[in-house]
Amino acid sequence: MIRYLGSTKNLVGCVGGLVGVLLHLTGVVDALWPLVVAGLYGVGALLAPPEKVRLVPGDVVTETGRLRADLDGLVREVTAQASRVPEPAVAAVRRIGAVLDDLLARHDALAANPDLRHTVVRLARTDLPLSVQTYLNLPWWFAVRQRAGGEPSPGEELVTQLGLLEAEAHRLAERVYAADVDRQADHTRYLRDRDAGDQP
Repeated sequence: MIRYLGSTKNLVGCVGGLVGVLLHLTGVVDALWPLVVAGLYGVGALLAPPEKVRLVPGDVVTETGRLRADLDGLVREVTAQASRVPEPAVAAVRRIGAVLDDLLARHDALAANPDLRHTVVRLARTDLPLSVQTYLNLPWWFAVRQRAGGEPSPGEELVTQLGLLEAEAHRLAERVYAADVDRQADHTRYLRDRDAGDQP
């Protein structure tokens, strides 16, 4: 109901109703003016174009704020479980968490690029927690032992997964900060050109 009040159909209908009121005030219609107002409102509402469908995700700031808090909690949990998690994995989770935290703070870049936003959110909400939680759900004695046939241990699998996720996080960071890097390079060129012009 509240959404309809601000809709195009309601606004056009209200304009039609105002025309009906003006017709009554100018003496064009007398006793039947309420019916004329209602009729013109209805005609205006029916003839108005429908609202455009906007498939816009939720508020970026709110969503990324929750994700950053969840990510911080995940890093704290892994750090607290450091006796169970291989040291390289703990360090990798911290590094990935720091990169993702920086990316999630770039609301403008995420709002402007839905594909980038989807990938960053998937990495922070699904991929990283799934890798860590799957490992932590294993009994500690099973997680650290070597598997038969030279297969990697669960701990080694976790380190491999985190390496892949860290590489993906860095690729995303390169996309987000590419414009900043280009601006910095342009400024360097400008300063060099200016310095060369100042030389006698």
